[in-house]
Amino acid sequence: MQDYKIPTRDGETLEARTYRPSSVPATQRLPVFIYYHGGGFLMGTLSSEDAICSRVVVAQVAAGSPVVVVNVNYRHTPEYTYPTAWNDAEDSFHWVHDHIDDINGEAENVVVGGISAGAYLTVSLTLAQNIGKDVSLAQRPKIRGQVLMIPALVTEDCYASQVARLRDPSVSSYVGCEHAPILPVSRMRLFMKLLKPAVNGSELETDRRVNPGLATADEVKGLPPTTFGIAGRDPLRDEGLLFAMLLAENGVPTDVTVFKGLPHGFRRYGNKLSASKKWDEVMAQGIQHALSDPVPGEFVIKAH
Repeated sequence: MQDYKIPTRDGETLEARTYRPSSVPATQRLPVFIYYHGGGFLMGTLSSEDAICSRVVVAQVAAGSPVVVVNVNYRHTPEYTYPTAWNDAEDSFHWVHDHIDDINGEAENVVVGGISAGAYLTVSLTLAQNIGKDVSLAQRPKIRGQVLMIPALVTEDCYASQVARLRDPSVSSYVGCEHAPILPVSRMRLFMKLLKPAVNGSELETDRRVNPGLATADEVKGLPPTTFGIAGRDPLRDEGLLFAMLLAENGVPTDVTVFKGLPHGFRRYGNKLSASKKWDEVMAQGIQHALSDPVPGEFVIKAH
């Protein structure tokens, strides 16, 4: 492991940590996996993610496709509100490319991923590069793929469009999972209240950073291969599935696993749940999926 400081656009610094397999020469260039942690934009440290990042490294070596992982500790609420974390994700992405030689990475093989809030940042970053309005992002080598574990994708203020796509509002995950463990709807609302995404007159429905799940078909065409890990008893379930369907219908290679009956963030229970092993496999295989140049296919949900 090696720690770094990443300068931000507002003159502060972020903490970052890299992880490389010890079995690979330190000078060997490897694909890069940029990882953004979960925690509702409120919690998370470099050390809290050491186990996750280390598991990714071990799994990739076992699969014969070693990577270097870059763990980015973006800034949190309540001190830092929207869009600071999004800016930090973009700044860290630029830093990785500017320091690709320092970390002995392959610029053309950068995969991005995260859990919950980190998946939110991931898809916003990847979508921004794909849309191309931000020239600095568009000029970087195209992101090879994204790994979205239990992603948040749509603000509640703009959720009506998601419900409209369901056969009946009563089956919405906001309804069925309102009181789910770990992330009930009330806690989700607290995280968003602290984030303050609507300040400064932000037009939420057209803001693709904070509402990437509302992207149009034209905006998602050309996105890189995308892996989804979705919890069945999670208020965020439907927006993840609907976004996955949108991508698959528009030619994006998409791999979707649903963990039936399990709540948001269930991986924290470790070996007490047999599904934790599958979670780790989905994350690792998502990186492999991205780097394998998969072809588009039909929208298929793999249930576990």
